[in-house]
Amino acid sequence: MDDSNNIAKTYNPKEFEERIYDYWESEGFFTPEVDKSKKPYSIVMPPPNITGKLHLGHALDNALQDFLIRTKRMQGYCTLWLPGEDHASIATEVKVEKELLKEGLKKKEMGREVFLEKVHEWSDEYRGRIRNQLKKMGVSADFTRESFTMDEKLSKAVRTVFVKLYNEGLIYQGNRITNWCPKCQTALSDAEIEYEEQSGFFWHINYPVEGSDECIEIATTRPETLLGDTAVAVNPKDERYSHLVGKTLILPLVGRKIPIVADDYVDMEFGTGAVKITPAHDPNDYQVGKRHNLKEIVILNNDGTIADGYGKYSGLDRYEARKIMVEDLKKAGLLVKIREHVHNVGTHDRCGSVIEPMISKQWYVKMKSLAEPAIEAVRNKKTKFVPERFDKIYYNWMENIQDWCISRQLWWGHRIPVWYCKDCGEITVSVEAPCECSKCKSKNLEQDQDVLDTWFSSALWPFSTLGWPDKTEDLEYFYPTNTLVTGYDIIFFWVARMVFSGLHNMGEVPFDHVYIHGLVRDAEGRKMSKSLGNGVDPLDVIDEYGADALRFTLIVGNSAGNDIRYKTEKVEAARNFANKVWNASRFVLMNLDKDIMEKYKNCTEYTLADKWIISEANNLAKEVTENIDKFELGIAAQKVYDFMWNEFCDWYIELVKPAMYGDDEKAKGVAFNVLYNVLTVGLKLLHPVMPYITEEIYQHIGGEYKSISISKWPEYDEKLHDEASVEAMNYVIEAVKAIRNVRAEMNVPPSKKAKVIILAGDESKKAFEEGKSYFEKLASASEVVFINSKTEVPENAVSAVTKGAEIFLPLFELIDKEKEIERLNKEKERLVKEIERVSKKLSNKGFVAKAPAAVVEEEKAKGEKYEKMLKAVEERINAL
Repeated sequence: MDDSNNIAKTYNPKEFEERIYDYWESEGFFTPEVDKSKKPYSIVMPPPNITGKLHLGHALDNALQDFLIRTKRMQGYCTLWLPGEDHASIATEVKVEKELLKEGLKKKEMGREVFLEKVHEWSDEYRGRIRNQLKKMGVSADFTRESFTMDEKLSKAVRTVFVKLYNEGLIYQGNRITNWCPKCQTALSDAEIEYEEQSGFFWHINYPVEGSDECIEIATTRPETLLGDTAVAVNPKDERYSHLVGKTLILPLVGRKIPIVADDYVDMEFGTGAVKITPAHDPNDYQVGKRHNLKEIVILNNDGTIADGYGKYSGLDRYEARKIMVEDLKKAGLLVKIREHVHNVGTHDRCGSVIEPMISKQWYVKMKSLAEPAIEAVRNKKTKFVPERFDKIYYNWMENIQDWCISRQLWWGHRIPVWYCKDCGEITVSVEAPCECSKCKSKNLEQDQDVLDTWFSSALWPFSTLGWPDKTEDLEYFYPTNTLVTGYDIIFFWVARMVFSGLHNMGEVPFDHVYIHGLVRDAEGRKMSKSLGNGVDPLDVIDEYGADALRFTLIVGNSAGNDIRYKTEKVEAARNFANKVWNASRFVLMNLDKDIMEKYKNCTEYTLADKWIISEANNLAKEVTENIDKFELGIAAQKVYDFMWNEFCDWYIELVKPAMYGDDEKAKGVAFNVLYNVLTVGLKLLHPVMPYITEEIYQHIGGEYKSISISKWPEYDEKLHDEASVEAMNYVIEAVKAIRNVRAEMNVPPSKKAKVIILAGDESKKAFEEGKSYFEKLASASEVVFINSKTEVPENAVSAVTKGAEIFLPLFELIDKEKEIERLNKEKERLVKEIERVSKKLSNKGFVAKAPAAVVEEEKAKGEKYEKMLKAVEERINAL
């Protein structure tokens, strides 16, 4: 309040957002010290990848987290929101490799060390960019504790977990079928594969039966893989092929003899009922191969070219080899037909290449024993999904979990902590690099060339960021964390892995709640993407409208688990709301008088409007807190919006102006204090959504705390609840609205005052009498007169039927009588429709039986109200 005269005339977020964030940081408001007298509340930020700038999805994610953390901070919790970034192994390596190629630099020619230096330079630059973007959004995270998955403390945690799992027999190395990316030349997990519909073909090929003129026709979408066929399978119940089971086929183009086997895996109804089996290049064939002891033949090199030993096909790209092989099959008379076919093709989600299932030697984590306690933790509600329906995705993945392929043939990432002795072949698995071989004492050791899957390190995020494996004060106090906020697209990528990692290494779940939000789509409901060109840069929005407007847009109307549509109109509406709050606050600040406020600080001689707004603000605090506790953040924000825009700005400020500008000092003092206190409550409840504008205004009104961000959250006070005043004020507000509507419909300007005649019911008359002065201010009333009977209504009056009263306005000298009859007939028509709707609903036995009793009673009350209003309208029409 000391600087009230300095508050800018117009709302311009560019003038204060950066200044305010610098103030928050310099004061350390977001950097908690462990305080065991307080209850902890912590969130770990889902670490964005260092592959570029943040998008609207990140903005939504962080706006929701900030909403929660700011609320808890104001509620007195010791809050930690821990930020950080993920090294994003494959994504970053692909990106940096592309950038270096523009300079004519090739990764393999540079060598591992030089290449990694370049990636570290990239990561430092992009981490700084991400940090600045987050600050622009107003996130109240503790950047003094910022983490990066490649930091030494996190790398130590990664190595410790690997060694622990290896020693427990849960990590092993083996030759198994994996998803292979020929472009990136690395194994991938199932979670890194995207399936997209592509147009392709079924090539029908005859496989000759040895010593016979007979052939078995098979159909394949990948004819080049026949080089690795080691059998053809048929269903044991298929009578078409029963005489051939156990016989031998001659593999086309290769001449290798392969058996015909019977296996239930084969669907008799699909295709020809005979399936070529390529164990080294198909996950289903791999399982069939294991059951029948078939040889596994890898026919591809790591770059997707055909391996040595296949004559003219060797060295060719898989698709080039396919074309030549199809021609050769045609020439050999073995190509039966080619049929068009649309099918789902697995592609690498980072580079877009079609993945190749291929047997390779990789490191794996045995998942069954890790998954079981993680499933139970969610079943027992130790970790709860919000909304609950998303636990089905979690269960589906965890209950059908396969062993996790954790090795990647890359350079950027956590190098696998395994060393091989070049002299005796001994394997050493160690957190720190060994000096010598434990067996032969040779110093000729070489570390495994592979790095770990990115998700291996991010699975440890909730405890590695707090200092584990060291027993730090932060770890003891803030773990387990409270709420994880993330999108539904990474429940199995990340959430599930954090749960089993937390349980296995810490003995506790990593978080109490998982708040799932949806995607931010464009105005047409499409996913935002580069190809569609419909992406929106949050920084551009902030630059034009301010961070508060963007945050408000993303939160209001948002409900857990559901996608939202981004529309520029919504951001403009949010900016307009900020402008409304700014102007209302400025008006209050310009009119307050500190001395008068202090003099009447404890005076409770409230008007009806005072009692109403105090009670409504008190109820708002209760409802908003309850909504936040139930993670109904969009509803909470909407309620604050409705209160600030409607009750406070549109009604209370107008209702209180006569007292503010009048000569009664006590009335002024009371009004000033109510205005100040209610505005402060509104700003505090709005702060988690719109932190910048609320802080700027709070600094001007002179709050008791250094910052609104550390001020006390408004709490419900039973003594301030005044249902009678709220109901009375609602009678007045509805009546004022009705009068305004009538005047507007009849085109009577506000400057033309008219008498207001009120015929009130017994239960509402006191309210109208108490609010008499408000009609003069807000309904252009020259005077307000109460009558007891319709016989007292002048002939030249128009009417408005409202809750608790009929109101008459002698406006006929100002309006057209015929238009008034027309208006009343329209009102009659509306009321008839409402009565029919309610009647239809109440005559529906299903509705009456299933709906809660309160809802049924509410509909009955509506019907009675509409009947009374209709009767009054009809009487008025007859009178005219």
